Amino acid sequence: MTEKISRDEVLHVARLARLTFSEAEVDRFAEQLSAILTYMEKLDELDTSGVEPTSHVLPLANVFKADETLPSLERDKIMSGGPSTEHGHYKVPKIVE
Repeated sequence: MTEKISRDEVLHVARLARLTFSEAEVDRFAEQLSAILTYMEKLDELDTSGVEPTSHVLPLANVFKADETLPSLERDKIMSGGPSTEHGHYKVPKIVE
C-alpha cells in the first residue's frame, strides 16, 4: 500500500491538537490513516448516479409529547422548603448595594 499520510503530516496534526505520540504511535497512525484513505478511494469508484443524496441514513422525525395540564403543587408546601418567605416569595439576603 502506498503511504497517503506521511509521518510529518501526522506529527503536524498532533502538534496542532497539542498531542504527543511515541515514534511507534506516529508510524501506526500514518499507516492506519493511509488505509482509511485507500478505502475511501475504493468507495469513490462506486456508481452513485441513481442514489438520491441524504443527510442521514435513517429517516428522522420530531416526536413531541402531547401537552397535558397537570395540577401544580400547593404554594404553602413549596414555600415551606425555603429558609424564609415574605408575601408569597422567598426572602433572601440583599447582595447588591
